[in-house]
Amino acid sequence: MPHIHLPEGLPGIRGAMAFRPESAKPLNDLVEVLLRAPNSLTAGERELIAMYVSSLNDCHYCQSIHGAVAAAHLDGDEELVRRVQCDFEQADISGKMKALLTIAGRVQKDGKSVTAEDIQRARDHGATDVEIHDTVLIAAAFCMYNRYVDGLDTVQPRDEEMFRQRGIKLAREGYSAACKDNVIAFTERA
Repeated sequence: MPHIHLPEGLPGIRGAMAFRPESAKPLNDLVEVLLRAPNSLTAGERELIAMYVSSLNDCHYCQSIHGAVAAAHLDGDEELVRRVQCDFEQADISGKMKALLTIAGRVQKDGKSVTAEDIQRARDHGATDVEIHDTVLIAAAFCMYNRYVDGLDTVQPRDEEMFRQRGIKLAREGYSAACKDNVIAFTERA
């Protein structure tokens, strides 16, 4: 049961964002830029970073939804998402992505734990400064998003099909559209 009265029927961050649309808009705008705007990292790769950090933070809702969005961007490859989540060093992803996920994991623990060697490994695998920057910012932002979801004890369903369908919708329409959906859904219930 959420710690505060959140809109019913909107799980995870959706309920929290519908509760405070004023803060939801900039949060959704940030995630839209980080995960969907033009970038040399694919949307699927960036979603994998978000999923991985959320998994390290044990945020069920965020790891599930961003895993589903990643899979939707990766031609439905849910198995790859699971392999990245469990042991990305053994997953069938590029050396660059492995290096970037290492950086993301260090940021999740403590930003100061990112080392010059971590950065050099990423560069050695072809990561650009923008990709390194965006990896750090995605990891830092998802620590915030995860704590937002868990700190309010939002409803976090275990329905994989719900996450799969929502992931497809988010991959197709984006986070800004989702923010509008949350407000509309809340308004219709009120």
